Amino acid sequence: MSGSQVGQTQLLSPRAAPMSFWLAAARSQAQRAFHGPVHLSGWKASTGVPSARASSAIHAAATEAEAAPVATAAEMNSMTGQEIREAFLRFYEGHGHTRVASASLVPDDPTVLLTIAGMLPFKPIFLGQAPRQHARATSSQKCIRTNDIENVGVTARHHTFFEMLGNFSFGDYFKEQAIQMAWELSTKVFGLPQERIWVSVFEDDQEAFDLWANKVGVPKDRIRRMGAADNFWAAGPTGPCGPCSELYFDFQPELGTRGADLEDDSRFIEFYNLVFMQSNRSPDGELTPLARQNIDTGLGLERMAQILQSVPNNYETDLILPIMDAAAKLAGTSYVQADEAGKTALKVIGDHARAAVYLVSDGVLPSNVGRGYIVRRLIRRIVMKGRLLGIKDSFLQLVAESAIDLAGPCDANVPRSRSRILAELGREEERFRTTLDSGEKVLEDVLSRAAANQPAIVPGADAFFLYDTFGFPLEITQEAASARSMEVDLAGFETAMQEQKKRSKDAVSEVDLTARNSLGEMASELGATTFTGHHDLQGEGQIMALLQDGRPVASASEGSTVEVVLDSTPFYAESGGQMGDQGRLFSVPADASTSDNDTPLGQAVTLRVHDCQKGAGGNLFVHSATVESGEARVGLRVAGEVDHALRLRLRCNHTATHLLQAALKQVLGSDVSQQGSQVATDRLRFDFNAPAALKPAQLERVETLVNEWIQAGDALTTSTMGLEEAKAAGAIAMFGEKYADEVRVVSVPGVSMELCGGTHVDSTSQIGGFKILSEGGISSGVRRIEAVAGPALVDYLNSIDKVVKQLGAQFKTRAEDIPARVAALTDELKSIQKQLAEAQSQAALAKAQAAASEATLTEQGNKVLVKRLDGIDGKSLQEAAAALQSTLGDPAAVVLLSSAGEGKVGMAAAFSPQVVTGGLQAGKFIGGIAKICGGGGGGRPNLAQAGGKDASKLDEAAASALSQLLEQL
Repeated sequence: MSGSQVGQTQLLSPRAAPMSFWLAAARSQAQRAFHGPVHLSGWKASTGVPSARASSAIHAAATEAEAAPVATAAEMNSMTGQEIREAFLRFYEGHGHTRVASASLVPDDPTVLLTIAGMLPFKPIFLGQAPRQHARATSSQKCIRTNDIENVGVTARHHTFFEMLGNFSFGDYFKEQAIQMAWELSTKVFGLPQERIWVSVFEDDQEAFDLWANKVGVPKDRIRRMGAADNFWAAGPTGPCGPCSELYFDFQPELGTRGADLEDDSRFIEFYNLVFMQSNRSPDGELTPLARQNIDTGLGLERMAQILQSVPNNYETDLILPIMDAAAKLAGTSYVQADEAGKTALKVIGDHARAAVYLVSDGVLPSNVGRGYIVRRLIRRIVMKGRLLGIKDSFLQLVAESAIDLAGPCDANVPRSRSRILAELGREEERFRTTLDSGEKVLEDVLSRAAANQPAIVPGADAFFLYDTFGFPLEITQEAASARSMEVDLAGFETAMQEQKKRSKDAVSEVDLTARNSLGEMASELGATTFTGHHDLQGEGQIMALLQDGRPVASASEGSTVEVVLDSTPFYAESGGQMGDQGRLFSVPADASTSDNDTPLGQAVTLRVHDCQKGAGGNLFVHSATVESGEARVGLRVAGEVDHALRLRLRCNHTATHLLQAALKQVLGSDVSQQGSQVATDRLRFDFNAPAALKPAQLERVETLVNEWIQAGDALTTSTMGLEEAKAAGAIAMFGEKYADEVRVVSVPGVSMELCGGTHVDSTSQIGGFKILSEGGISSGVRRIEAVAGPALVDYLNSIDKVVKQLGAQFKTRAEDIPARVAALTDELKSIQKQLAEAQSQAALAKAQAAASEATLTEQGNKVLVKRLDGIDGKSLQEAAAALQSTLGDPAAVVLLSSAGEGKVGMAAAFSPQVVTGGLQAGKFIGGIAKICGGGGGGRPNLAQAGGKDASKLDEAAASALSQLLEQL
């Protein structure tokens, strides 16, 4: 174990330590010994009991708490991240809270770019802008913060993606109940030793201080008063606000209370924050009591996992470690073998992979603006860290697979979106690798030259060359330099940037782009892009602007990734839920009337368009593209050609969402309204308000209606009219869209009429068919349907048909008989497993009884038997140990060991009452013996079970067990 782990483990006495520390310490040690994670659920499976107990004191505490409406501390110690999340939510459900699903990482709140806190979805309620739907709520909210991205992997607890567990009261309970529930959760459900919990309160909040000291019983020397910077929450300069109280876990209690500083991260970790929203702040700063006081809390899932799993940082928990393991394996190493720089790189990959997976799942695609840039930056950091580890091939999809596998309990939509997430991440990685492949040699050159200088500093001009020519973000160059203990001349970089702006300004006299720092500033000079692609998939336009990494450039050479702004385009820019088009741009051959397109012979310009987004308030269409040949430049005239097949898929899925909404209104009622949508090439997603899940018959009816309208083959009509006129005619607005005074109305006669700027089929018959894939809740009162239509439906049916044919061939039966065949095989398997278990149990009992005569009688009259019974499973081994101890009588101690094949080891210990009374405990004893075989375990004082991985040490373990028992008995 590392020094920090040893320190944490040694501080816990057998009577004080919850089982999480003993079992997780063994897990941590075994993990490092075998260079891979030891999943905590495996310990429970191997022991056969809800949770191992470290001592009779812990057992007694668990017994006392068994009457609680949630799992007891003894049952929940050594919890996985999933178990921690569920325990928190079930605890507050048991205290009258309504469980609310995590909101999207893309918030409705226009004041923030991403969901940054657990309370954000409830902010309108707290501010009085929306009525409360529940008096009490609890949630596990996924969050993204990137303000400290440079600290990710460097500190123990900084993350870009994290889960915030929270409980909320909207004018219901207040300070006293919030404090008491937080204490009960921490000490009884999570089993944290009371003497290791510290509390902070706002310096003027005497009420909170008294509640902690007098009601809960926290010693006053473990309660710290802190100032407003740490312990006072406010929504803004004015409005609701109030004091906070935070709970900290102490890793070094032996240092005492005198001089303790809660900001000492090496000793303390803040794990729970309680906000008491009790005042309203006026513009003049005066605080007045709120008529309805609220509670807003946050408990960091990753931090609680670090505590309960007894690991030195959040990254080595089961929430992130498997992702790091996947990356380490690709690098030909392991996390435990990596040096500090390697560990940091793996942590960054683990954290950023989680963040990127969840962001893409929620519809955020890589781009150079806003949320898209955050995803792009995260992906680029992952790729660069992988390169630092020696991973040269594409690897992000493989690492993301691990992140997706872990995401289900947090957000079920992530695994359902697996193919889309992996495809998007793969595309973005390849885009960046195209740049890296050509620029990495230059980077190496730059770093080598800088290393030879005194002092070793990367010149700003070189850093800008990498940025300008190869698209290397400045922070990537800084990180590469830092890995070699060098810095980058930032002032020189900025000087080079300004010089480039001047050169670009001189080169482009038509439009002054270089003095602009954003698309928004360009818009007034560029004018709006004209969209010609509702029906025409080809069209010409002139390049009005080129951008690299958000910065205007005059030209872009072959291999460059750029953003292209045209004055006219057939490419649809993502909006209204519909994804942007893909395709190609080609330079238009010059003619006698213009010299704009004069290019040397054989240097025609082609660009592949990967995406199209709206910029500058929707006026500009921005094409994300790669220059495939020639040199793209401002002023060049190009012909655009949209990918016909992909556009057809989008048209089918988009029209299908209109039909789906109409069907939902018929089946559920006219008050159904769209809450969000996504129209992709492989599927469609539609969010709508509904109080409960749709019944199977309702889903079937919705699907039938949509397919009936498709088969009817009605022609769609489009018209342009005034916004108010359209509303009066009954047109439905699309979620999240902003409309001008003149709007486009898309109608399926007699079925649907919506305001929509998207692209659609000419006739419903072009869709071909529609199939619902899933229906589920995404937040309180909001449901989501995912479906396929058109060519995507054919893809889906082909995949299903392939599976059915494979099963039919395997089972040698017709497709319609497969369900009955599977059911019969399942029943047969259950019967065989039951018979096998009974046979193994009987065999174990028989072997055990035969071994009774081999027991050793000590001088004190204790009977001791240690015996190997190979080939017996854990449950049967435990039953045999209990039966054998009963046969030997009291006092007696029995330890049975077994090699169950594939190197796996099983152990069981059964101690009679007098042996336990004499001070020996089966759980603690067998856990120590199991370490010899690279494992661990535990259980009750009289009966326990353990496992291991190294069967070659089984005889050594048996000899040690016998020696210790004879010595102690």
